[in-house]
Amino acid sequence: MPPISQRIVQSHLSIGQSDGTTSEKGKALEDLICYVFDRVPGISVTRRNQKNVFATEEIDVALWNDQHPNGLFFLPHLILIECKNWSSPVGDEHVAWFDTKLRNRGLSFGILIATNGITGDPAALTASHATIARALAEQRQILIFTAEELSALRTTDQLVHTIKEKLCDLAVMGSAM
Repeated sequence: MPPISQRIVQSHLSIGQSDGTTSEKGKALEDLICYVFDRVPGISVTRRNQKNVFATEEIDVALWNDQHPNGLFFLPHLILIECKNWSSPVGDEHVAWFDTKLRNRGLSFGILIATNGITGDPAALTASHATIARALAEQRQILIFTAEELSALRTTDQLVHTIKEKLCDLAVMGSAM
């Protein structure tokens, strides 16, 4: 169970709360996500800020998952992560765009890091939650992580457990919570 340094986590998150440029804030969150996930056994960061061949879609972070028994063995080999280091919740159009990126690549799983959450009511499946529910009906799972959840992580075991819990919640409730 590799530790996750709270000093590193808070340092990256504080850049996102600063008056820095949008680019600096985005890079800080991507750096944080690479740090956290790279500590999970069997996970390696393979690409960052790569556009598709048509230059129409950019992937923030791509992970390769060797499915190590102490890591994310229950997830696919390829994991895409979208990072939104915004001061407000991420709206439906951006959640839908991430879902489109997954669909266009034939992928069934992705993680959206939305530092201040997503719009809508999960119980009523409104706004962004409706998009996540539609993706689930088409067999694509999108998990949401907030800055608060990232701040709470102390070990990679906690991260793995949180992902399992989020997958269960998604299956049972039909949306991200």
